[in-house]
Amino acid sequence: MRMLYECTLQRNCSMTPRQVARAYAVLCTLSLAVALAFFLHGIWIVLAFSLLELACVGLALLLYARHALDRERIALSSDCLLVECVQAEVRSQALLDPLWTRVLPAAEASPGAPRPALITLESRGVRVEVGRFVNEAQRRQVARELRLALRQVSVMR
Repeated sequence: MRMLYECTLQRNCSMTPRQVARAYAVLCTLSLAVALAFFLHGIWIVLAFSLLELACVGLALLLYARHALDRERIALSSDCLLVECVQAEVRSQALLDPLWTRVLPAAEASPGAPRPALITLESRGVRVEVGRFVNEAQRRQVARELRLALRQVSVMR
């Protein structure tokens, strides 16, 4: 099956979960080495604060790493439009008929919404929103490219 259009939308994260784990290990090693030196000189409070600090930083990095690989994938072939969304290791998938799929304008998709308008794809009563991981300009570009690709599918058939 030949792909006519394929796009992956993902967060702009500077570190992968593996890199986060390595950076946290280095931070723990250095911080605990300093805290242990103070502890051996009888100043135990530094170790207590170091452990509290590392626990808070560890929690923050865990939340970051959990969502670092979130993404949406749009794949269009002549037979189907596949939309996959991965958020915190929860995967959802929608298969849409490309001949019946419409890319809704932002105003029609979410009137008066306080959040940025996402790309809404609708086909035979099924609605899927994509574009939550990219900025407005990129959403407009993807919507434009997807409309063109969907038109090509309808002309091919």
